[in-house]
Amino acid sequence: MSKLKVGIIQQKRSGNKDENTQNSLKAIKKCAEMGAELVVLQELHASLYFCQVEDVDLFDLAEPIPGKDTEIYAAAAKENGVVLVTSLFEKRAAGLYHNTAVVFEKDGSMAGKYRKMHIPDDPGFYEKFYFTPGDMGFEPIDTSVGRLGLLVCWDQWYPEGARLMALAGAEMLIYPTAIGWDPADNDDEKARQLDAWIISQRGHAVANGLPVISVNRTGFEPDVTGMGNGIEFWGNSFVAGPQGEFIKQLSAHDEQIEVVEIDRKRTEDVRRIWPFLRDRRIDAYTDLLKRYRD
Repeated sequence: MSKLKVGIIQQKRSGNKDENTQNSLKAIKKCAEMGAELVVLQELHASLYFCQVEDVDLFDLAEPIPGKDTEIYAAAAKENGVVLVTSLFEKRAAGLYHNTAVVFEKDGSMAGKYRKMHIPDDPGFYEKFYFTPGDMGFEPIDTSVGRLGLLVCWDQWYPEGARLMALAGAEMLIYPTAIGWDPADNDDEKARQLDAWIISQRGHAVANGLPVISVNRTGFEPDVTGMGNGIEFWGNSFVAGPQGEFIKQLSAHDEQIEVVEIDRKRTEDVRRIWPFLRDRRIDAYTDLLKRYRD
């Protein structure tokens, strides 16, 4: 079947991990009841976005993989009969942590994982303090609903990651995300940032002839130190088709659970009329391996 129903879950988060987990589990169940076969959660959905501050005690939020968190979501995938994309804070070893997306099959088995490759370090987004860059490369994850090109948040600004997933046979690109505004930014700046975020990912859809699923959180989360302005997560989760067309876009401020149908056959149709992979000049791209062309 070329048609696939995808559940996207855009939620607010609290400082209570158990509460967040229960809200995610309820949303997964609702997606399944609405006919979803694939369900995607937002980035680091078990907690507040803790990377606003640098605090060694926050490493306690991490869990090994497999571990307690993976047991919970494996059971949810099996109970609801869905392929489930999660986003977890992975403790790999003492002092070694990753921002890791884990995919579970419909039977609860682990289909695969992806460790976030691009790690930001900006005011309010101090991820380099917490996360070691991924070391698993850009490898799609095979599931019963297709080959998933899984990337995470900051990865979405880099066309190289999307392209490498496409070249490895990904049938769709999926971006669990946690991104928002500094409340001090003016409306024009906020609009520019949001537009850039959407345009970049729709561009990945166009350039690779693939559907894109981007799931962001929403709601305001304060800087617990009081030093920063906090983050107003901008929601706007969306699904785009292989020509970048919007299939569904959610609101900025509301929690939403939606099931969206994508047609994977359109990838073949679109690539026949826009054969970008055919026309790539791979003989002329060696300088892409350089940091900069001096």
